[in-house]
Amino acid sequence: MPNHLSILGIIHTAISIIAVLAAFYALFRDGKIDPANSRGRSYIWLTAITCLTALPIMKTGHLTPGHYVAVVVLVLLPIGVYAGRIFGKASAYAQVIIMSTTLFLSLIPSIVETLTRVPLSKPLAADPNAPIIQNGLMGLLIMYVAGVIYQLVKVSAKRKSAKKDSSPINLA
Repeated sequence: MPNHLSILGIIHTAISIIAVLAAFYALFRDGKIDPANSRGRSYIWLTAITCLTALPIMKTGHLTPGHYVAVVVLVLLPIGVYAGRIFGKASAYAQVIIMSTTLFLSLIPSIVETLTRVPLSKPLAADPNAPIIQNGLMGLLIMYVAGVIYQLVKVSAKRKSAKKDSSPINLA
């Protein structure tokens, strides 16, 4: 019966799926997870709820790395939201990195839990150290790094474009 979810586990899983979908929708629409708009705020609230509902779930009877990931994400979310007040001129860059990191960290337990539970009759992975999980996590890391670099390049280009548009016109 280790593959069966509790009621809290089902609620947690449903909310986490919606949070991840909200993040991907925000990335698709805005190119980043922006706390200033409804898509970003939806992701933030759903992710916070996901992390909070993860804390009492103890499949093994004790804290797991997933619990620590949830705590780290809960710490990073408000830092990402208030990046403008914390990081000054670098705030746009910091916010992209922080919000992307929350999504990356949220997807780690998703990969591990999914592959160790599905299909119910014979899960694809026996434990978190299985090669399929390690390969999945490596792929996730590569996508995270590539995605952050892409977002940072876009932020930089947008800033340069804004500087050009705001420079005074020289008629001489």
